[in-house]
Amino acid sequence: MNEFTSASVLVKRIADSTVRRLSLYLRFLEDFERRGLQTISSEELAQQGGTTSAQVRKDLSFFGSFGKRGLGYSVPELAARLREILGLGRQWRVFIVGTGKIGAALAQYRGFRQRGFNVVGAYDKDPQLVGQDLDGIIVKDIDMLERDAAREHPDIAVLAVPAENAQAVADRIVRAGIKAILNFAPVQFTVPPDVTVKTVNMAMELEGLSFSLTNRDAHGAAAESPPAAQSERRAAGQGTGRGPRSSR
Repeated sequence: MNEFTSASVLVKRIADSTVRRLSLYLRFLEDFERRGLQTISSEELAQQGGTTSAQVRKDLSFFGSFGKRGLGYSVPELAARLREILGLGRQWRVFIVGTGKIGAALAQYRGFRQRGFNVVGAYDKDPQLVGQDLDGIIVKDIDMLERDAAREHPDIAVLAVPAENAQAVADRIVRAGIKAILNFAPVQFTVPPDVTVKTVNMAMELEGLSFSLTNRDAHGAAAESPPAAQSERRAAGQGTGRGPRSSR
């Protein structure tokens, strides 16, 4: 079992939302490093991340003790520790499976390499796509996936295929011994318990934004209503006029 999938009991208890915030904190810390800042407080990290200082301290407390009361956190030390926690202290080998528009764009995204994620193979079943050069990666026929995996030992597969093909392709990825899948297909599929799947559903992300915009507007309209109008609504049994909170 490789380092990515040998999750401890502790890691299994950490919520995905916490891990996402750790990634955000690291990006802010790296920006502070570039600017030459040496220390930062939980309040400053919270302001950057749109959360609270209590949430910052809670997120970090899952992994030990950081910083000193009244002095804040050492930017270089906390950044180094977060890189270690997020597994960024080594190089990860990545296969892209499905090289349509999304897969091709991901294969050529240079930001992955900067974070230690190296694309070492790209695969598709479409003869028109096989053989294409994606920034130095030649797209191969998907029938070569298992053979190449035995040689390249990829840690992660990025799955970017149509929904109707996702389960069959995921099965091939699992048979190839890959234990982590980043799924861009708009569907859920079944994998063994020792395989980790993270799904990126862009439609759901847009729906989250539309929810925020809709409820922000509703909340703003209620807040701007004159007190008399709010009293009339309460008298009519319509409540206080407070809309649902924004998801931000």
